[in-house]
Amino acid sequence: MLSGVEGQDFLSNLQTKKMKILGIIPSRYASTRFPGKPLADISGKSMVQRVYEQASKAKSLAKVIVATDDQRIFDHVKSWGGEVTMTSTNHPSGTDRCKEVLELQKEEFDVVVNIQGDEPFIDPSQIEDVTQSFINKETQIASLAKKITSLEELFNPNSVKVVIAENKKALYFSRAAIPFLRGVEEKDYLLHGEFHKHIGLYAYRAEVLKEITKLPPSRLEKAESLEQLRWLEAGFNINMEITELEGLSVDTPEDLLQFTNKA
Repeated sequence: MLSGVEGQDFLSNLQTKKMKILGIIPSRYASTRFPGKPLADISGKSMVQRVYEQASKAKSLAKVIVATDDQRIFDHVKSWGGEVTMTSTNHPSGTDRCKEVLELQKEEFDVVVNIQGDEPFIDPSQIEDVTQSFINKETQIASLAKKITSLEELFNPNSVKVVIAENKKALYFSRAAIPFLRGVEEKDYLLHGEFHKHIGLYAYRAEVLKEITKLPPSRLEKAESLEQLRWLEAGFNINMEITELEGLSVDTPEDLLQFTNKA
């Protein structure tokens, strides 16, 4: 995570390099466990409005747009002055929705940040962390990882793990506990190895976003049900920044209770 001084240096570097970054919040009404989730009320404001307001605090973003395929969400965002774009109902992922929004823009952007629409109190510094990767001209895609400190999380298949190389490039993502520690009992894993959880905030160079959305589902992606493995299999690099933060997400109506005291 960037300190205050590092953050100022980063923003200065962005201005010097004249990078223009677009933040996009994919927002769908349909949800198996929580239909209408983006419009859920959290102390007087909808979830999508809270995500939008938090993302707008990130100084690296030139613009923030909600991307939806639902008229109710579109009209709602317009009602409080947010910027919103109507997109196709046929997109298989938020990545594809981001690509459509990018291509609809009249202005050119260098980088696109895909911001999860179910984290109403996302910390803007996480957006700054992921966009700083693009100071390096070789970065194609960037994301975040957080050190794992509990065995429950390490061995939970719903918690995606990532192995990171010395150059900060992701080597592999898995629902399994990776790397495997030979000769070590599971209860002792955290004593003998370092493990990282993937935080699903993505940023892509504009031209890379257009390329990865052309790729068909891959063998490893199907095996693990992880879209980012499609990109790795195709030879794209994913730069990982380490964060100490992890936003709380909303998957069910019951999850809203965790935000009662935060709003």
